[in-house]
Amino acid sequence: MAEKRRADLDDTDRRILDELTRDARQSVTALASRVHISRAHAYERIKKLHDQGVILRYTAVIDPVRAGLDASAYVTVRLKQNTWPSLCAKLRQISQVQHVALVGGTFDVMLLVRASSTTELRDVIFEMIQPMPEVVDTQTFLIFEDVDARG
Repeated sequence: MAEKRRADLDDTDRRILDELTRDARQSVTALASRVHISRAHAYERIKKLHDQGVILRYTAVIDPVRAGLDASAYVTVRLKQNTWPSLCAKLRQISQVQHVALVGGTFDVMLLVRASSTTELRDVIFEMIQPMPEVVDTQTFLIFEDVDARG
């Protein structure tokens, strides 16, 4: 995978990112007011952050239970050596896998998996993830309660 270069961000860029993380639906005028810059300058900064790949997309943060995703788990995966790129591509095709992270430690990959039921969760893990040839083994940690630390 290609190496990512860090964007050169200043305090204004970071305040813009904080505001967009808090509420990406706010108008640019409102954002500019909160960051204490002009609306034109805010547009320019946001475009630069997009062009640099700092802002990837805008999305909604949902409550998983209210959205009918009653079963959630973190799943750790140990993988066969040199299989990360193919495993990552396959995991991205599973709609219930909401987050994939390559990590260091006693396992190689951590997944956030959300499903409508424990039966669906089991099927995703046992029938979709574990049979992948890249996977050595998995361990599942059920989530009893989610708390979004961002608010």
